Amino acid sequence: MRLLYRHSPWRTLFTGGALPDPASLSPLLAPLADALGRLGPTPSLAAARAWQCDLVDALTRLDLPAWRISQMISDHDQGLYRQAIAMSLDEMQASGWGPPPRPFCVLVLGSVARHESLLAPDQDNAMIIADYPDALHTQIDGYFQAFGERFTDRLASAGLPLCQGHVMARFPMWRKRLCEWDAQLAIWSAERRVKRVQQTNILLDFAPVYGDETLAIALRDRALNRLKRAGGFLDEMASLLAETPVALDRLGRLHGDDKEAPQHGALNLKRQGLMPLASAVRLLCVLHGCRSVDTRLRLTELVSAGALQCEEALTLHTAMSRLQALLLTTQHRRLGAGGLADNWIVLDELNEDERTLLRLDLKAIRRLMGRARAGAGGSSR
Repeated sequence: MRLLYRHSPWRTLFTGGALPDPASLSPLLAPLADALGRLGPTPSLAAARAWQCDLVDALTRLDLPAWRISQMISDHDQGLYRQAIAMSLDEMQASGWGPPPRPFCVLVLGSVARHESLLAPDQDNAMIIADYPDALHTQIDGYFQAFGERFTDRLASAGLPLCQGHVMARFPMWRKRLCEWDAQLAIWSAERRVKRVQQTNILLDFAPVYGDETLAIALRDRALNRLKRAGGFLDEMASLLAETPVALDRLGRLHGDDKEAPQHGALNLKRQGLMPLASAVRLLCVLHGCRSVDTRLRLTELVSAGALQCEEALTLHTAMSRLQALLLTTQHRRLGAGGLADNWIVLDELNEDERTLLRLDLKAIRRLMGRARAGAGGSSR
């Protein structure tokens, strides 16, 4: 499979320290240039976050597919992280805290790390701190606790809400020395306990966003080496897949789980579509030692590892693209009407062709989940 998106110039737009100059863009990119012009060269974090709906509108007018727009939203979110972190470090320096006492790396987690974010993310982040003697813990961790609180508060004020599950670097659970992360993974993977599997799943989808990236590389190495030997833990990870099934009944008809549904006929496309796909792919990648984070790159790596056929991976690429397009269109429409972006779609708002394709896509994801469960079961024997 050719991964044209991996080296696309679109992915460079929000990787620098400044926004692109609208005047430097080709006339063919007029919708994007107009959107950047309305934002201005030095927007506040809150203005930049609110601008994402305008960005989606411009990229849609340029006929970019939803999966590419999702990548660019994620790139933009990561840019907001970098700004919030840099501002917080400057603030700490000015208020007498001084520079960071040890090298560190801030990680983004979840859909932002996988470059699959849409318009309704909250914060999911963590921090790795270079090892230091226990005797210095109060001094050094005190600095990084204050730092974590500052940048997460700053992001929340800008419109990226604090994680309700407390998965943020402001909390000790998600802020550790590298050696402590290794010890934590040893504890999590030692037993078949649902909460520990859930925490490990959250951690495995990480990407460095600021700081010393060698710490993130070291953590990835340690996590994969440890988990591939934890057969019982992987079996529990596979069992957890069954607790979030795709939005199909036993006869293959579209059917949500009705948990917190805002109305009859609504289904949560993230919880019962995109997340089961990402979870099954993640499990297969742990089984086969694949290092990628993006679901699309993971699928490609699984083909290279012989775990999937190319046709299967392409089918799943297409399924994921259609699910992202459906959800992004719904979120964008609701935001444009003054509502809130969430992860619900209403089946009555889909035409028959859209429902048919949705059924086919969810069936493909369900087959993958079965394959992942079978593979993990084999690893535990």
